[in-house]
Amino acid sequence: MSSTSQDAAPYGVVYSPHAAPATQVRSKKDLTVALSSYGIRYVRIQWVDFTNTVRVRVLSASYFDKLLEGPRPGVCIAKVALGLVGVLLAEGFSGTGEHLYVVDITSFRVCAYAPGHASVMGWFQEKIPSPTAGPTIDICPRTLVKRIADEANAKAGLSFLVGFESEFIILSETSPKPVAVNNADWSCAAKLFSGSKETAILEEIADALQAGGIELQMYHAEAAPGQFEVVTGPLPPLEAADALIFTRQTIYNITNKHGYRATFAPRLHNDNCGSAAHMHLSVHSSRPDSPSSFSRADAARAPTLSPNERSFLQSLLTHLPAVCALTMPTRASYARMLDGIWSGGTYASWGTDNREAPVRLCGPPGAHHFELKCVDGTSTPHLAIAAVLSAGVRGVLDGALLTSGDCVIPAALMNEAQRKEVGLENPGRLPRTVEDARVSLRNDEVLREGLGTNFVEKYLAVNLTLDDFLGASTEDATVTRLVEYY
Repeated sequence: MSSTSQDAAPYGVVYSPHAAPATQVRSKKDLTVALSSYGIRYVRIQWVDFTNTVRVRVLSASYFDKLLEGPRPGVCIAKVALGLVGVLLAEGFSGTGEHLYVVDITSFRVCAYAPGHASVMGWFQEKIPSPTAGPTIDICPRTLVKRIADEANAKAGLSFLVGFESEFIILSETSPKPVAVNNADWSCAAKLFSGSKETAILEEIADALQAGGIELQMYHAEAAPGQFEVVTGPLPPLEAADALIFTRQTIYNITNKHGYRATFAPRLHNDNCGSAAHMHLSVHSSRPDSPSSFSRADAARAPTLSPNERSFLQSLLTHLPAVCALTMPTRASYARMLDGIWSGGTYASWGTDNREAPVRLCGPPGAHHFELKCVDGTSTPHLAIAAVLSAGVRGVLDGALLTSGDCVIPAALMNEAQRKEVGLENPGRLPRTVEDARVSLRNDEVLREGLGTNFVEKYLAVNLTLDDFLGASTEDATVTRLVEYY
């Protein structure tokens, strides 16, 4: 995902922020036309909270059309909405007051998984705007990621493209224990036999995503029983997060329609692979690099990366323990992210096509992008992207120098001399538990500043409540609750 020419890339597809697909709906008039032309009868106004729970209000198309006539079309939502976990209420939230959830018409997508339905996202705003701060709510997930991306562009001339791999398992039963629909290996044709229910499900998912305007790159079988992966194309940060929500809803709904259950739970089998939501991110600059930037002291660490990419990578690695609180928010997340199982490992390191590093460098020189493996499907997409950008952009603004080199060997397998050679004498480690991740986020001043102290405190309170909510009396009951919630 790079802005360089096609000639610079000997393989793969080169993406540019300027060529990212634009929404077909840019105005209220466009939206009214779309509702009619697609035969939309119902509009799902949906939002996603701090626990990655998608919540929805289904409006008749006729009533939705009336809402569009107002200056701030939207619906009133209790302020408690972002602090609810099941029926539990996180500290710092109360049942009083309402936000106005204002529709973002550019987020319109046709829900092929529910004929006659379309979906839109929106912005949490104050019903009565503040005389000084206006209507903005600083803990709104979509507002947060948009603010950080906009600030990166204004302060450093940076833009980004973000794509995702969505790994999930199809289950025929969830209780008393999960039962997968099949048991074949990674990329095996045996997992996609013609006539099988899972093959029909995957094809219908693929069709529905494309009908909804999502670029489907591919889908294939993954390694764990009943596990598959859907790969979608890159978009700017806000649009990428919205697209991932739509992708997951498509997978959930179509699988359910066939009488099965899809789960994005991070790990169900101790003897097999977990499920991730690998984030692919490319860094683009509208400002030319100064000649001196290519002679920086860190150039030899990663000669094919631009100075901005090196600074972004260094700061991301530095703050990765705190970032994990938002990209791996559940106790099950840390059962997946271990050394030696191709999940990215526990050392804050990077490597070219190294699947045992949490940050894998992908693509040819001149068209690189980073794959973050420490992201899973229990994370809220907008918050995960916001955390990653906030950590990395700070490095670009500070001119951070990359201190570690390309890990050809997984850091966990290196001896002392090998670690010294790549600058990992005192390697940073990722959190081993969700408790450790929360502590890292609470103590990380860069992320507190970038994300906002109010958001960080509210998020930590919700995450602690989520941890309590997902617990159960037995291991089997805990797994059942996990797959039924995610």
